[in-house]
Amino acid sequence: MEALSPTMEEGRLVKWTKHEGDAVKSGDTLAEVETDKAVMELVARADGQLLKVLAAEGATVPVGNIVAWIGKPGEKVDGASGGQPPTAAPKPPPAAAAPAAKAPAPAPVPVATAADATRVKASPLAKRIAKEAGVDLNLVQGSGPGGRVIKRDVEGAPAPAAAVAAAAPRTTPDARRTGVPYEDVPLTQIRKTIAKRLAASIGPIPHFFLTTEIDMERAAEAREALNKQLGEAGGKISFNDIIIKAVALALVQHRACNAWFQEDHIRYWNEVHIGMAVAIEDGLITPVIRNADLKNLREIGAESRELAGRARTRRLKPEEYTGATFSVSNLGMFDIDQFTAVINPPEAGIVAIGSIVPKPVPEGGGDRLVVRRRLRVTMSCDHRVIDGATGAAFLRTLKQMLENPLAMLL
Repeated sequence: MEALSPTMEEGRLVKWTKHEGDAVKSGDTLAEVETDKAVMELVARADGQLLKVLAAEGATVPVGNIVAWIGKPGEKVDGASGGQPPTAAPKPPPAAAAPAAKAPAPAPVPVATAADATRVKASPLAKRIAKEAGVDLNLVQGSGPGGRVIKRDVEGAPAPAAAVAAAAPRTTPDARRTGVPYEDVPLTQIRKTIAKRLAASIGPIPHFFLTTEIDMERAAEAREALNKQLGEAGGKISFNDIIIKAVALALVQHRACNAWFQEDHIRYWNEVHIGMAVAIEDGLITPVIRNADLKNLREIGAESRELAGRARTRRLKPEEYTGATFSVSNLGMFDIDQFTAVINPPEAGIVAIGSIVPKPVPEGGGDRLVVRRRLRVTMSCDHRVIDGATGAAFLRTLKQMLENPLAMLL
């Protein structure tokens, strides 16, 4: 098992693309492996024949452990020789449990049971939604890695017939009750990594938080004008694109915030690489917009859409989600007014973006109220790198740029 990402400690074998007895060449894809960040290809490092597979699909294998042997045709291989055997996945039920003559007659329309979720490769969220909706996962075509059933597959599946639902035994009106008091779901690789990194962040890093409210009327007007000029074929500029650009330009002016904390020094970056937090089905990943200060809004918009799309399908390359110098986390689309984000070490700061909300604000000396679109932004700072006044100065510059987009041209 190779280290397919800089932080990978173990990998889960999603799918073998080569099988025992197949001829392979150096560079051929042997398997798809779920790392802590993405699903990546494990490639052959020698020519020959795939003699022995030591790790089944679904197995989690530590980096450095043997998953398969490649050798000369006919060469004998001891299945456990040459290293510690990998951690085996739970054995799946056999494909045919009994001869056809003894098999029970199938029901006209299968009804989902708690056991259905264990026979199909599916994400924990997809399993839960399927249980609540009474959807049989055996009838759902998976579109995730290795044919895995994910949320959108279940949501697009037809609901079971009302008659079948009525005939199903029900001991409680709550559809989530299955007779099993709870379900233990193993951590995915990305969820393990999130747990480790958050423990390494919120505990050791002395966070402090700064919040400001920004008038977004001019930014909204500029966005509407730009999108009208771009037309349908030009791609749309989002508020998030504008915020990423403004953050990048503010960091150019406040280099003290564009920094990494290292064990015995602080690294101040001359380049600006913005991490863009993207929610995926079972966690969070942060693709990086590199040199964001040098890119225009159209370039940032196209790149952010491309990276976010591949992040959700777990197809990012390691260089596309590592090396951020500062991060932006936006929950405005979820109708969240304000929140605090956890710093992603070794970065020294992150801004949390809430919803843009129409609010009454005083105007003309306070003698009348007008409705303006407002945005609350909270900056999380590593106090080992950023002092209060330093963070406040950065937020003031960010506010000036968003309240007057022409300031981005200076």
